[in-house]
This record gives sequence, structure tokens and C-alpha cells, in this order.
Amino acid sequence: MFTYKKILYFIILLLLISVIDFWIFSNIKSSYNKMLNDTLLKTGHIISKSISEDEKDYNSWIEKYEKENETLKIIYIDGLPDFFESTEYYIDKNIYNFYKNLIETDEFKKGIESAEYSEFYITKKDYEYNNSKYRIIFSPILSNDYDVLGIGILFFEIDKYLKFYSLANIFMFSIIIIFILIYGIINFSRDPIMNFIILAIFIIVAVFTAYPLFEAFRLTFIKNGEFSLEIWKKILTTNQYLKAFWGSIKLGISTATLSTLIGFLFAFVLTRTTIKGKKFFNTMATLPVISPPFSLTLSILLLFGNNGLITKKILHLQNFSIYGLLGLTLVQTMGMFPIAYLTMVGILHSIDSTLEDASLDLNASKLKTFLTITFPLSMPGILSAWLLVFTNSLADFANPLILSGNYRVLSVEAYLEVTGMNRLGNGAALSILLLLPTITAFLVQRFWVSKKSFVTVTGKPSPRITELVSKPVKIILISLIIFIIIFLISLYGTIVAGCFVKNWGIDYTFTLENIKEALQRGKDAITDTVTLASIATPFAGIIAMMTALILVRKKFIGKRIFEILIMAPFAIPGTLIGISYILAFNKPPIILVGTGAIIVINYIIRELPVGVEGGIAALRQIDPSIEEAAQDLGADVPTVFKTIVLPLLRPAFISSLSYTFVRSMTAVSAVIFLISAKWYHITVLIYNFSENLRFGLASVLATTLIIIVLAAFGIMRLLVKESEALEKTVSQ
Repeated sequence: MFTYKKILYFIILLLLISVIDFWIFSNIKSSYNKMLNDTLLKTGHIISKSISEDEKDYNSWIEKYEKENETLKIIYIDGLPDFFESTEYYIDKNIYNFYKNLIETDEFKKGIESAEYSEFYITKKDYEYNNSKYRIIFSPILSNDYDVLGIGILFFEIDKYLKFYSLANIFMFSIIIIFILIYGIINFSRDPIMNFIILAIFIIVAVFTAYPLFEAFRLTFIKNGEFSLEIWKKILTTNQYLKAFWGSIKLGISTATLSTLIGFLFAFVLTRTTIKGKKFFNTMATLPVISPPFSLTLSILLLFGNNGLITKKILHLQNFSIYGLLGLTLVQTMGMFPIAYLTMVGILHSIDSTLEDASLDLNASKLKTFLTITFPLSMPGILSAWLLVFTNSLADFANPLILSGNYRVLSVEAYLEVTGMNRLGNGAALSILLLLPTITAFLVQRFWVSKKSFVTVTGKPSPRITELVSKPVKIILISLIIFIIIFLISLYGTIVAGCFVKNWGIDYTFTLENIKEALQRGKDAITDTVTLASIATPFAGIIAMMTALILVRKKFIGKRIFEILIMAPFAIPGTLIGISYILAFNKPPIILVGTGAIIVINYIIRELPVGVEGGIAALRQIDPSIEEAAQDLGADVPTVFKTIVLPLLRPAFISSLSYTFVRSMTAVSAVIFLISAKWYHITVLIYNFSENLRFGLASVLATTLIIIVLAAFGIMRLLVKESEALEKTVSQ
């Protein structure tokens, strides 16, 4: 692929493109600079003519123009310094001191001299003052007879104009980089189309994952335009923030532990025992995953809040409060145990039961077999489940926003720093701080698992699973599951009931007004949410499957970095993503804040890791020789992907589409930073209704959202059915 002739042509073309590129952009910047100078000079002419010969209150004249233009500072010299006695007038003492320090420089002397001879003079270079760049005009103030009365020194702040030069430089170097990449891929690679796809996806994740995170990290080390550790010093020494940090840790540990226990209970009973109605139990175990994040919090408040049905109406409790760690642990556990269940059910299902049979044949009891065989082999799944729930608990934003009360957590503190106090740097630092326990837990889990072997499937696994519980224990376990399901159903039933109650906690009169008012006020938010989620879903699904194909089938330079960038959003708190998107895309070269595009991009990037993981798992079960055969028959990469890979990945692809749609519909943490007057989100509206104690309206919208999400999952179940060949039977 690499020949002397090709390399020589490449170097010659690169030099030619570079010369033309630099020449074009040099001319563009030169023309822009001339236009900027002309604009500033015209402004100087207007200001110089605005003062009359009879004007004596020069300070009022200066104050008027400085108020009209915040980027302008004026010093007026009444008289000619080199010929007569003169007096200086100014409002800003700091700018005057800055001027006095430069008065003896050659350029300032030339400016004064030019103005004394009725000529306008604009400085050849820009001067830095108070972390801003200024271009200075020396303007003669003329009488009606064109005599020079004085000199106006106009300091124009030009930071916003200089951004054009930075943008021009970005485009200038981008053209050269694009040429190198395109020419190199076409002429020096064996599979140009695939390499272009890799490059395109790499650029997408670099721009929308790495760049925003870099901007967020950078901001935490900047104070007044200069490098500073002040933000981190404040974050790590302020008792309020440290209390919130430990609050998040405690909440994460308690939620992860309880959720893992409940998840293991469901997974064990459904995979290792004979029980009727497994599909129903499985549905109930996964229901909270597909419900909006506020729904369970809302129902907890309706049942156990200050005016709750149980706490006030039934039990008449006075001093009980569901707010704080107790309420948060309860609602997060009920909302997140399905994550643990879904993680562990596959592990328990795949354990080869011949080891358990061997243990039982050697007269070990069922309890001992469970403790020495089944439980240790389940440990990777248990640890992964605990880690996933712990990570989700730390990043959870919706539940603490309503239910935390006086209990502090970092995700809410970061939100308040940004929206309440407009301190983006502090908000970014607090969100970054959330990454530390997540990364620590991840590394500990990976280190522990890597030290042990859990391999049990060395050939064809047994299609039979031995039941490891006695009948009394089985009754207890099933009773616990039924109790949890009843509680879960009561929570969702409460939300539905809240739709038809006039004023929950005060007036339980039946009414349909909530439905009418909520749908009228929320129709735009519902439309926006469904529209944006529908736009994001196909893009996320296709990108996920193509990325999975690349990661499984292709080897290329930077593959590890590529994979890290793809998977990073899964571990990053939503608050950090929201803040970083505001910082990155609220300025050139990419301005997206306030548009629907930034919300769609957030959906795609945020949910991409799950789709990629599903695609990778499915691809590893497909023999690559099928794709190779198609390529041998002359099919190119897009054709192979469209006709071979995508049909075989249909279950994973549909699952990715459904997951992205559902998560987009129920998103809160990042979206709450990105919504605008034009594009709203139904979950944010539910939060606003809940915060204003309009529980009836919140219940209607939460129920509407649940119906939409369940409909999406129902369609998924119709499109993809689990293969009966993979089912296992449980024997007693």
C-alpha cells in the first residue's frame, strides 16, 4: 500500500493544498481586520462629532456613551497636550491607570500626535487589559471651524470579534487535516469504506463526548480567564459539598446493596426454581426500568408524604417524614433493582448445573451446595449488578431533586450551582467528583474478578437446572417476591388513582379535570418529547450496530481509545453531560444550545453504549465466515452490513431502538439543562408540577408517559420473540 511514488504525490499535494489554504484564509482574515477597523473608525467619527463646543460636562458625555456600549471605555483630553495645558476626563479609574502606563510608548505618542493634527489613528496592535483585548482609537474632537478642541481616546473591547480569527484558524487547519485523512484512507488503506465509517463514528464521539468533557474539566481550572485551583479548593474544603459527597456515597451503598439483594432474589427464584407465571414475574421485575424516573417518587409522596394517604389519612402520623435518606433509598431501590435483576438473571441461567448435581450426589445439602457452588459462581454478576446500581444511584438526579429534603447529594448540588447560582465551574467540578467513587468501584470490581476463575461451561451445557431450595424455603422466597410485587403495583396504582382525585391529601373527590388540564398544558411537551425521541432512535440504533461491527470484526490504530469514548457516557453522570454540553456548544464553532438538535445528540450519545454492548454480544455468536462469503462474492461493506449483518442482528437492533426510545422519553438529568422555550420535555414538566404540589397533573402526565413507553415495549415484544430453543427446564 505504501510506495515511494504514492508518498511523493501525497507530500506534493499536501504542500500545494497547505499553501493555497493559508493564502485564502490569510486574505479572509486581512479583509475582516480591515472591515473591523473601518467599523471602529466610523464609530469614532460618530462619537467625536457628538460633543459640542459648548459642552462642559465631559464626564456625563463619557458616561452616556459607555452605558450605551458596554465594550467601550473613553478618556477625553480637553486641549492639546503637546501645545497647551490640557485636562483629562474619565469615568473608569482603572482604564485611566492603564492609559497612563502606556502614554510614553511610541504608538501612544504617535496616536496623540495624529489626533492633534486632525487625523484619526487606530493602534496597530491590540492591548490586553483585565483579561480582554482592546483596540484603541485616538480621535480628534473638532470645532465647527474644524479646529481641534481635544482628543478622545476610545478603548474598544474586541474579544467577540477576535473569535472570528480563532474560528478561521480552526477551519484552516481542519481543511488540511481532512485532506490528510481522506487522501490517506483512499490511497493507503485496503478497506476505504469501512475506514471512512470508523473515522465518521470516531469524529462523532470525539466531538460529542471527549470535547464537552474537556470543556467541563478545563472550566474547573479557570478563574477570570487564568489557570486556578480555586474552584477545586472550594469544592474540597466546603463542608456543604463534602456533606453532599458523603450523602451520595451513603445513598449509593444502601441502594446498591438492597437492590442487589432483591434483584438476586428475583433472578434466583425465576431461574433456579419451578414456579408458575414466570412471564408475569419477569414483567413485574422489569417494569420500573421502563417507567419515568419521577413516577415512583410521585407515588411515594402520594402514599407516604406529609399529606399522604397512608401516613395522614389512614395512620394519622404527625411527625413522620419520608424525605431524606430513608425515602430516597426506598424509591431508588424499587426503581433500580431491575438493573440488578437483568444483570444477574443471565449469569444464573448460564451456570452449568452439573457442578451442583455433583455436589448433591456427594451428599452435600442444598444450602451448602448453594453457598459453595451457586453463590460463588454468581459473584461476577452480583458485583456487576452492585456496581451498576451504585453508579446509577450516584448519577440519579430526578428522585433526589424532589425527595431529598434536607439530605444533600452531589447531583442536586451540581444542578443548583448551575441553575440557581450560575456557577458553571462549581457545577462541573461537583459532577466530576461523582466520577471518583464510580471509577474506584469499577476498578475494584474488575481487579477482584480478574483474580478468580468462574469458567464452568467447557462444552455443551446441561439443558437442565437442579432446584436448590426446599419447599418451605421456596414458599418464603415466593412470598417475598409477591410482597414486593404487590407494593410495586400499589405504587403504580397510586399514580393512576392520582389522575382522578381533585386534590390529593385534602380532597379525594373523583374528577376528570386533571386529565383535561394536564393534557392541554402538556400537549406541546408530549409532542416535543415523542418527536425528539423518534428522531434519535433510528440514528442511535444504526450507529450502535455499526460500532459493534467495527469493534468485533475490525482491528485498527486507536481501537482502545475508540472503545473508551463509545462506552464513556454510560459511566458519566447525566448532570455532567448536561453541563458539559452547555459549555461546549454555546459558542463557535458549534452552537447548538437552545435547539432540538442538542437534545437529540444527547439521546444518541447517552444511550449508545447499551446498544453497542447488545450488538457486540450478538455479533460474537455469528460466524464471521458468513460475512466473508458475501465479500468473496463481490459485496461491499455497506451491502454486507445491510443484507447480512443487520438481519442477523435484528433482535439486538430492535432492542437498541426500543431502549433508546424509552430512555429518551424518560430522561431527566442531562435534558433538564438542555431544554429551551422552543423544545420542552415531559419529564421536566412532571417535575415542575410535582414541585408545585400539582400531583393530579403530574400523575396524568406520568401515566401518559408509562402508556407510551409500554406501547413501545409491546411493539418490541411483537417484533422480537425469544427463541424457545434456548429455554432451560428446572428439575427438582
